[in-house]
Amino acid sequence: MSSTAQINDSAAAAPDPHYERRWLILVVVCIAQLMLLVDATVVNVALPSAQRALHFSTANREWIVTAYTLAFGSLLPLGGRMSDLWGRKLMFVIGALGFAGASAVAGAAGSFDVFVAARAIQGVFGALLAPAAISTIGVTFPDPAERAKAFGVFGAIAGSAGALGVLLGGVFTSYVSWRWCMYVNVAFGVIALAGALSLMHNTTDPNKPRLDWFGTALATTGLFGLVFGAAKAETHGWGATITLVSLIAGGTLLVTFFLAQARVKHPLVPLHVIGDRNRGAGLLALFLGNVSVFAVFLFLTYYMQGVLHYSPIKTGLAFLPMPVGVAIGATIVQGALITKFPARAFVATGLLMIAGGSVLLAQLGIQAHYWGWLFFGMAPIGLGIGVALVVAIDMSSRGVAPQDAGIAGSLANVSQQVGPALGIAVLSTVAATATGNYLASHASVSDAAVHAQVHGFTTAFWYAAVIMGVASVVCTALIKAGTRTSPEQVSLMTEEAIAVLEAA
Repeated sequence: MSSTAQINDSAAAAPDPHYERRWLILVVVCIAQLMLLVDATVVNVALPSAQRALHFSTANREWIVTAYTLAFGSLLPLGGRMSDLWGRKLMFVIGALGFAGASAVAGAAGSFDVFVAARAIQGVFGALLAPAAISTIGVTFPDPAERAKAFGVFGAIAGSAGALGVLLGGVFTSYVSWRWCMYVNVAFGVIALAGALSLMHNTTDPNKPRLDWFGTALATTGLFGLVFGAAKAETHGWGATITLVSLIAGGTLLVTFFLAQARVKHPLVPLHVIGDRNRGAGLLALFLGNVSVFAVFLFLTYYMQGVLHYSPIKTGLAFLPMPVGVAIGATIVQGALITKFPARAFVATGLLMIAGGSVLLAQLGIQAHYWGWLFFGMAPIGLGIGVALVVAIDMSSRGVAPQDAGIAGSLANVSQQVGPALGIAVLSTVAATATGNYLASHASVSDAAVHAQVHGFTTAFWYAAVIMGVASVVCTALIKAGTRTSPEQVSLMTEEAIAVLEAA
């Protein structure tokens, strides 16, 4: 599931000097975001082939993903504030150039160490690029209706990128080489870089704040501790010393960070950005939604390829109900319903649909028919993302001033990076425990290992459903009663959502 930020009408930024090129700029921004989000899933498909080619152990395989996540997740607040301080175009160009360059190095890597180092560098430049891309939309589209249309396109791409990554990964690993799963970022990056250089103008707010170095150090190390601890929990267990020390240290540093933000003149994350109930609900919905959705996505990939023996290409095609569901869900919300119901109704409904889809997936067996539980489990998850995504994104940044656009975008990205890291760690532990318990009590059953693996997956799906149910209740309670999207935004949002659906 993908991230965005939107700026309130009352705090709209001045038009970009290249305002007449705003739709071309949107294309450039969407290409950059697509590069970041496709990379998150395409690398998972490439890992088995990369492991054979570079001769690294299964135990070390986690670092291909963890190195990227650690750098990206921990540096996002800094990247967001740098966009506010030194200009969105500058950070966009540096981020796109660095990400593409690191991807080329990763694709050409001849050893495990080089591959891991390149992935970490990708994460560093991704942390610069992602907030710059998001906040660029807010300042390029000062008109509320056009801005809503732009974010609708951006959100639809974010919701579909995961399945596209699996499909591209399957094509490259099957017909070319796993290295092209990295090289494809170079193509995206070159296009985004050329577009940014020719279309964008580097703008900063005259009231830009200074950089809070102490807060930056606390936030970066705190997020690093949480993400690192989650990664270690997945491989070493929650009781391992390194897991506990990392999580406790990370949590303590983040608490210290928020306490310090109330006392400094130029905070990295102004508390008013996250203190509003609507913004808090939006960020929480993005965080908890990613906790479940990414874990479900991962386990389904394992299930399709490991249990049903789907090829990578077939797996990518099998995921299509999710991005199509996103488009349909967004179309329904942005069309006839958005002015008739409050925001909390959409968040509650969307999260409950994800929970319902997870419950259906929890019924899977070792020989599930695709048009049975798989299709009818994924479809409501896609619809739920589409229904909840538009409103949650709006809530996560409603009322943010232009000078805080970058940091608001980075907070949405943090929710979408830390959420999956913690979610996969927690639900992987749940799945592993359930698998072990099944094997211990069904050792004499034919194909016990496969049955145990499926039992672990379905148990994780049940937990994901519970998390989504709780998220629905909590987020709905947080959103202020009567909060709605203004009627003047609806027509163009609907028009673009239909265009996205027709193109899908």
